[in-house]
Amino acid sequence: QVQLVESGGGLVQPGGSLRLSCAASGSVFDLNTMRWYRQRTGEQRELVASITRGDNRNYVDSVKGRFMILRDNAKSKMWLQMDRLRASDTAVYYCNADVAGTTYWGQGTQVTVSS
Repeated sequence: QVQLVESGGGLVQPGGSLRLSCAASGSVFDLNTMRWYRQRTGEQRELVASITRGDNRNYVDSVKGRFMILRDNAKSKMWLQMDRLRASDTAVYYCNADVAGTTYWGQGTQVTVSS
């Protein structure tokens, strides 16, 4: 079993920054692609960014140039650095990871961008 725990969400003004963290624990010896998803109220969950074990990164167009996904394989951790935040970035952000062929989810952390 694998547990994913997110942290770092909160309230920030437009144009501000936040750094989300995801810590994986349990049987993480085969931790492969990790991802950040988000879900705005009333909408479907959206893939925001992904990073492979070899640090290949992909982003949804709306966050390119503003967000950066990072990981530390030795510590089984992942981060999402979010800069120049917009009101449209307000959502619950979820950590997601593939481990030995199974996909796991965290419980989510709320990010609210508002003045």
